[in-house]
Amino acid sequence: MQPDVADRLRRINREFYQSFAAPFAATRRRLQPGAAAMLERLPRQASVVDLGCGSGEVARALHRRGHRGDYLGLDECAPLLEQARTAGLPQAKFASADLADPAWTASVRPPCDWALAFAVLHHLPGPARRGFLAGVRSVLAPQGFFAFSVWQFLHSERLTRRIVPWASVGLDPSQVDAGDYLIDWRHGGRGLRYLHAFESGELEALARQTGFRWIERFESDGQGGRLGLYAVWSPDGGLEGASGRQL
Repeated sequence: MQPDVADRLRRINREFYQSFAAPFAATRRRLQPGAAAMLERLPRQASVVDLGCGSGEVARALHRRGHRGDYLGLDECAPLLEQARTAGLPQAKFASADLADPAWTASVRPPCDWALAFAVLHHLPGPARRGFLAGVRSVLAPQGFFAFSVWQFLHSERLTRRIVPWASVGLDPSQVDAGDYLIDWRHGGRGLRYLHAFESGELEALARQTGFRWIERFESDGQGGRLGLYAVWSPDGGLEGASGRQL
C-alpha cells in the first residue's frame, strides 16, 4: 500500500470519529461481553494503558471493579476524550494521541503491566500496524500483557451488506490491501469507516514480526458470539503475569 493511500484511510476514520463522536459513544454505553471478560484478567493493582480509549468505558468498568493501579487512556478523537475526562474517575488520566503515529509512545510512562486495544487494530492501515505493535511492546513490562480485540464483521450477513465500494471515496481495490473494506454507519447520519478483516495467519505473523507470543484467544460478542476475536499476547519470553499474576 502506498503511503498516500494509507494516509487517506487514516483520514477517513479520523473524519468519521470527529463527525460522529456523539452517536458513536451513545452506542458504546456498555462494554462488549468479550472486553468485560478480558478485564476480569487484570489485577487490581496493575498499571494500564488503554489504547483507543474512546469515551472511557474501559476506565469506568475498571473503576467499578475497584481498580487501584495507574490508568492512562489515549485516543485521537477530541470529542470522545472530552466525554472520558468528565466521567469523574479518580485515578484515570487521558491524553490525545494518534495511534498510527509511532510518536504516541511519548505519552506513556513505561513500563506498563497491561496494554489494552479493543477494536483498534482493524482500523490501522497495513503500514501502521507493525509500528503500532512495536510501540506496544516498547511500553510493556518484560512480563506484561497486551490484550486486544479485532472485529470479525464478515461473520455477520447484516454487516457485510453495509460494505461500500472503494470507488465511493475515489480509490480502486488494487490500491488497498486484501481484507481492507469500507463500511457505512447509520446512526445520527451516514458515515464511512475503514476496517481490515484479518485472515487466518495474519495475526500470528504480526505477533512473530513484532516480538510477541500468544497467551490466549477466544471469540465473543454479537449474535452467535463470533463478531469479536480477543487475544492476549506477551513479549516473547514473558510467561509470568504482570504484578505476579499468571494466565
